Amino acid sequence: MAKKKNNKKIWLIVGGVILIALILWLVMGYNKLVGLDNTVTESWANVETQYQRRLDLIPNLVSTVEGAVAFEKETQTEIAAIRAGVTKAKQALSSAATPEQQQAAIAESDAVISKYSGLNINVENYPQLKATENFLSLQDELAGTENRVAVARKDFNAAIKQYNNAVRKVPTNLIASIFGFDKKDSFEAQEGAEQAPKVQF
Repeated sequence: MAKKKNNKKIWLIVGGVILIALILWLVMGYNKLVGLDNTVTESWANVETQYQRRLDLIPNLVSTVEGAVAFEKETQTEIAAIRAGVTKAKQALSSAATPEQQQAAIAESDAVISKYSGLNINVENYPQLKATENFLSLQDELAGTENRVAVARKDFNAAIKQYNNAVRKVPTNLIASIFGFDKKDSFEAQEGAEQAPKVQF
């Protein structure tokens, strides 16, 4: 009788240890996935910040150029279109909630940069523009921002890869399916977006 009671106690202890180990495994796996998900969110915020910075620089650069150069009517129209495009792209980027909306907002931002890159003004005709510190500084900032955009995209995709690996690999895929952690899409730049825009003045 005592032997049966001892066996029962042993099985209860073993069962308790297994249950505690299972709970700890679930908690640790869940916390790992939450951490990776937060890293993805933070990385995307960095991408957005760099795109916003890029869009903020363009009107400043255009204003600097506009202040130093007398434009013909056609160029004035192009500049007005670029300014409107920047405003629209910033709004789209700020309000993007789903991955599809985010990709569309990024495409819109790239389209504005493309229009800006197409604005061709011969600086040689405007020595006062060439000498403007603001102009040179803003051009450098735009080039630097393109590098930051590239780094932010790379970091975001690295965070997505790490998260997706955890969501799909055994045994964390079981926890992911229990708690609804779904695979995420990596950032896909528009064709040619890997090239930093060449601002030709």
